[in-house]
Amino acid sequence: MAGLSMMTWAIGFPVAELLLQDWSPLFLITVRMTLAIALMIPVWMIIEGLPLLSSKQIIKGLITGGIGFGVGAHMMLVAQDLTDPVTVALISATAPVAGALLEVRAGTRRISIRFMIGLGATVAGGFIATNGLPSGQLGLGAAYAVGAVFLWTWASMAVNRDLPMLGPIGRSTLTFTGGAVALWIMAAGTFLSGSLVLPSEPISWEQIQLLLIYTVIAMAISQVLWIASVGKLGVALACFHMNLTPFFVMLIMVGLGAGWYWPQAYGAALVGIGVLIAQKKRRQAPPETEVISHTP
Repeated sequence: MAGLSMMTWAIGFPVAELLLQDWSPLFLITVRMTLAIALMIPVWMIIEGLPLLSSKQIIKGLITGGIGFGVGAHMMLVAQDLTDPVTVALISATAPVAGALLEVRAGTRRISIRFMIGLGATVAGGFIATNGLPSGQLGLGAAYAVGAVFLWTWASMAVNRDLPMLGPIGRSTLTFTGGAVALWIMAAGTFLSGSLVLPSEPISWEQIQLLLIYTVIAMAISQVLWIASVGKLGVALACFHMNLTPFFVMLIMVGLGAGWYWPQAYGAALVGIGVLIAQKKRRQAPPETEVISHTP
């Protein structure tokens, strides 16, 4: 599920590059998340039914989604607008580190030698996967990307911890609703301040098609798979798979006519090895047989 989540998420990078030519990052992510929850709410009701949640649980889910997925998604898109998809994918290699730090702080993970070896392999694979590719200028864009990674990772862990009564679709929908509310508040404030928010050109049918792909596949489906994988693996192990994103982006770009980069293939292989090492559980020794002596 984590691998499929990253595969569908990767589709959004080249699509975003095309849409950002005419759309501001804030307006694009606001429309994207709004369309996503418009699709996810009826699917949630059909598959999982109407949940019985307290007002405290609803508020907590909305706040977590507003901060982690709303602000976090906007920061990620701003980072791509300031740099390029490769730079953002490279900085996403810090996600496993962020996940490990959050789980250690929460007391849900003990760092083992096996985990550290796997972590090192996945981070190294992420860097190798972007070696030799053109990269934009860092600076402010990199700062936005790092902040987005930590916010998204924190929210992914918090939603599984705070809303265990919901399934992956419910957790994703509730938190994305909070994200959409936060984004609309930010967009309204930006618009009232006189800044340009709306697209610079009339919306074309081609852009609508790109937006549907960007919303349905690269956000709605990807997020449900992601939340489900975090619930199964924990946020740190799930984040290891983020380092596969540059390889998936490369495959998409090759399909669109770009060149093949062997470093990304090598990096993806190293990421896969690291994931297997970190997920491999230590074999437990069989219990000792208790000998019962029968005395007359």
